[in-house]
Amino acid sequence: MANLTSALQQLREERKQAQYQVEKLDSAISVLEDLVGRNGLLTRTAAGRSRVVAATSRRRMAAAQRARWAKVRQQAQTPHTNNPRTTSSPRRTLSAAARRKIAAAQRARWARVKAQQPKKAA
Repeated sequence: MANLTSALQQLREERKQAQYQVEKLDSAISVLEDLVGRNGLLTRTAAGRSRVVAATSRRRMAAAQRARWAKVRQQAQTPHTNNPRTTSSPRRTLSAAARRKIAAAQRARWARVKAQQPKKAA
């Protein structure tokens, strides 16, 4: 009986040490995850400060961006020859009488479709 008690005590001690090792590994993993981030990219704190750009470089970048936008706006103002909407006449609106004729024709078509369907027994 003494052998079983000592074996049980030894197993509990090994389990406690293994649990301690697992906790140490978990804490190391969480520290590394905080540094790297969950998606694998370095976070701002791990990467250090953000990039510093000189004022003259920022002015040059802003001027280049303004030039790009001016080019886009200039192209948008010129009519495109491959767009058929710009070369055709503007859309015309239907008169009220024409809309009434179209609606009446559509109602007649639906009446014919409903008349061809078998009658439901109520």
